Amino acid sequence: MHVLVTGVSGFVGRRLVTTLELKENYLVTGAIRGKNTIPVDAVKLVRVADLSSETDWSEALSNVDVVVHAAARVHVMNEAETDPLAVFRKVNVEGTLNLARQAAATGVRRFIFISSIKVNGEGTPVGAPYLAEAQPAPADPYGISKMEAEQGLRALAAETGMEVVIIRPVLVYGPGVKANFLSMMRWLHKGVPLPFGAVDNRRSLVALDNLADLIVTCIDHPAAANQTFLVSDGEDLSTSELLRRMGSALGTPARLLPVSSRLLEVGAGMLGKQALAQRLCGSLQVDISKTRELLNWTPPVSVDEALRKTAKHFLEQHAK
Repeated sequence: MHVLVTGVSGFVGRRLVTTLELKENYLVTGAIRGKNTIPVDAVKLVRVADLSSETDWSEALSNVDVVVHAAARVHVMNEAETDPLAVFRKVNVEGTLNLARQAAATGVRRFIFISSIKVNGEGTPVGAPYLAEAQPAPADPYGISKMEAEQGLRALAAETGMEVVIIRPVLVYGPGVKANFLSMMRWLHKGVPLPFGAVDNRRSLVALDNLADLIVTCIDHPAAANQTFLVSDGEDLSTSELLRRMGSALGTPARLLPVSSRLLEVGAGMLGKQALAQRLCGSLQVDISKTRELLNWTPPVSVDEALRKTAKHFLEQHAK
């Protein structure tokens, strides 16, 4: 089976092509932008222009059976654009639908879209997880753009018969993770006291290996056609528990101070860091029972195993 993966130089795309390389019966083409490279010899690379409504995908789509679309303009904490929704739409909506239309026209059988849990919203009450079929409620331009791309893909599937599979990951972590997760590991490794000892939230996370495994499952599983799936490790953690277990993986016990969540939220608000406070103190849980039951899928890697892999890479790369 010939699979086109977009965004192969990214965090998810790179791990996915490495996973596919180890499988039998997969021929992989990777779409890559600019001068990016990936250290995987078995993948044919096709360079494309920026992801937009004008991009020509003809070379990349030649003889392809399944497209996994992992390329996107990703969510950023400190947005610099004056009209971020317009920029997100150009890449995540117009660019995605342009690729999908060309894929359908060339006979691609299935299009797998890596979306985001931000389509569902920004948080849940503890014990009331998001469901795959719940009404979308995106709260920021990134989430809105992903929702609109999903809607366009479903309409295209109904029009052309090309199967569409939508996967909405929660926060993805693993070797090479960046942003807040990387900062957390740096704090822990340095032994910095952190004021999260009293945070009793619940957050779903997904290990990079688990997400890649689900994507591979969706490439040819008959029951995946025209479905939307949520994905996580199947174990939800509080911020304090995550820090303790990450500290254990790093070999540096977490030094946690018991500051109340409310006080942390007030302090973050005064510093203009409300979004960060939401991630550290708020809850966001997903129910993956549909993913488990419809695909007979179970996350193959445990949280602790994934944290150990993440910590090992961090110590090798950042802690010298």
